Amino acid sequence: MWYTVSTVSWATPNPRRSRGSRAVDNGNAIEVLGLRKSYGDVEVLKGVDLKVRRGTILALLGPNGAGKTTIVRTLSTLTRVTGGSASVNGYDVMTHSDQVRASIGLVSQFMALDYVHTGRENLVMLGRLHRIGTAAAKKRAAELLEQFDLVEAGDRPVKTYSGGMRRRLDLAISLITVPPVLFLDEPTVGLDPRSRRTMWDAIEEFRARGTTVFLTTQYLEEADELADRIAVIDQGRIVAEGTSAELKQDVGNERLEMGFRAAADFAKARDLAEGERVVCDEEAMTLSVSTDDMRYVISMMSRIEGAGLDIGSVSMSKPSLDDVFLSLTQRDSTEEEGVGAK
Repeated sequence: MWYTVSTVSWATPNPRRSRGSRAVDNGNAIEVLGLRKSYGDVEVLKGVDLKVRRGTILALLGPNGAGKTTIVRTLSTLTRVTGGSASVNGYDVMTHSDQVRASIGLVSQFMALDYVHTGRENLVMLGRLHRIGTAAAKKRAAELLEQFDLVEAGDRPVKTYSGGMRRRLDLAISLITVPPVLFLDEPTVGLDPRSRRTMWDAIEEFRARGTTVFLTTQYLEEADELADRIAVIDQGRIVAEGTSAELKQDVGNERLEMGFRAAADFAKARDLAEGERVVCDEEAMTLSVSTDDMRYVISMMSRIEGAGLDIGSVSMSKPSLDDVFLSLTQRDSTEEEGVGAK
């Protein structure tokens, strides 16, 4: 077995050790039922249920500390579950971890590259560890260097790369082979828009080849662009799941946003409009209401105008994924205590 902290690649296991009971294929590449994980007295996952169909992309959204990284580490066998069950590619993550590791690729948030060798040498080395042969490894390395705009830097030591170049190389390494299941834990953090688009194209290419992708991200437009289905986790629990359109529909058909010039007026309006359908942005001094009941909007505006408050701006639009996220996770986005509580 071989792995790095950021990119996990599992060499082909010994066939004699690969035999194990595989569940009947029901079309799901990932199944999670009542998953719990604790670090000491801190319960990070509190009974998570998830299913991901083969050949699709699931995006997992949530604030810092919600449990996203813990789910990825659990499903990739890097940490043991406390309760519940989970299977990947038909294998139980607890009882058949070797088979799970042989089925997956993993890109985590932290890079771990060989800085002494060149980018090309890093890629070829990983290809050989995957046992695809030297010639095939060199060919794949050349393809990935071009795909991630690293051709000119390919024969330079990685220690001379910029931060963005190192991240692109780290991602390229994860794409040496095409695993049945690929876990991407915030893979585009720190990338510029062009590099992020390159990664999006690579992810869509994986889906086209039949790979199931489990993506965690804090970029809502990334989930909107890529995911077949989106799940939102908050405080260790899945609080919503569906397509992007379904989640937006649940928030409401229209979004009204009101901006205020004075902090005092904003504070009074926030009190008048208090309710689960109202999202407040303290910094921008705006109130957003997403609803399919325009009578609620009219009533709220009447209350605010009746109080003599000065509304600086008013706009109407369709709900966005940002509205979904904010309406479901209105709390301080602080890290939970405990190792890996992300």
